[in-house]
Amino acid sequence: MATYKKRGYKKPTPKVKGEKEEIFDGESTTKEVFETLDNTASKAEDFVVKNQNVIFGIIAVVALAVLGYLGYERYIATPKHQEAMNEMFTAQQYFDQAVNGADKDSLYTLSLKGGEGKLGMIDIIDQYSGTDAANIASYYAGTAYLNLKDYENAIKYLSDFSSDDKMLGPIALGGIGDAFVQLNQPNEALEYYEKAVNHNTNDYTTPMYLLKAANVAMTVEDNSKALNYLKRISDEFSKSTEASQVEVLIGKAEESL
Repeated sequence: MATYKKRGYKKPTPKVKGEKEEIFDGESTTKEVFETLDNTASKAEDFVVKNQNVIFGIIAVVALAVLGYLGYERYIATPKHQEAMNEMFTAQQYFDQAVNGADKDSLYTLSLKGGEGKLGMIDIIDQYSGTDAANIASYYAGTAYLNLKDYENAIKYLSDFSSDDKMLGPIALGGIGDAFVQLNQPNEALEYYEKAVNHNTNDYTTPMYLLKAANVAMTVEDNSKALNYLKRISDEFSKSTEASQVEVLIGKAEESL
């Protein structure tokens, strides 16, 4: 009787006498795996038992740090900032009046030192150090000192101010440049005018500080740099007030090359 052979079927090879038959003991292998896992788990458990005080101590420190930070932000930092902003209100009013008023020196001084029983900008900086209010107060203080012609203090406080604001950032850096000009330190002034230019590009502060940088660059006889800044005003900010002043300066810079 014919028999059907599956495709790929191979007749078993006869065993040689004396040859040991390899047997795959699945049960034995599984047992070894579980024993290994048991040993590993036991070692881990022993480690935890022996070092549990250290482990729990680390967990406690991390937990306290997180809770401390959240508590500080909610119960200390935020209320402190709000308190500082409230205290600064009168000093800010003096500053605004100085910008728009006639008796500028007295009003700028009041904004710095305070009046009517309220704190001035210097007090805000000292008493609320590390808050956003103290940072803003540094800008006001530096600008007030600049207008009072106290250029060293202007540089000190404006340098303490930091901001990503598109206007305040460049203006603070440019104010430091203005102070260095008045102190007859043109190289330092040029450095800060360039920082003001690079801080943010906009149609107001960028051409203003490009022109100031160009003028100082000509003062230190770096006419190629001055020419580059003047041409940038002409090309990129042709509608600005500064653009109407650059043609003559471009001619002077080119003649000096």
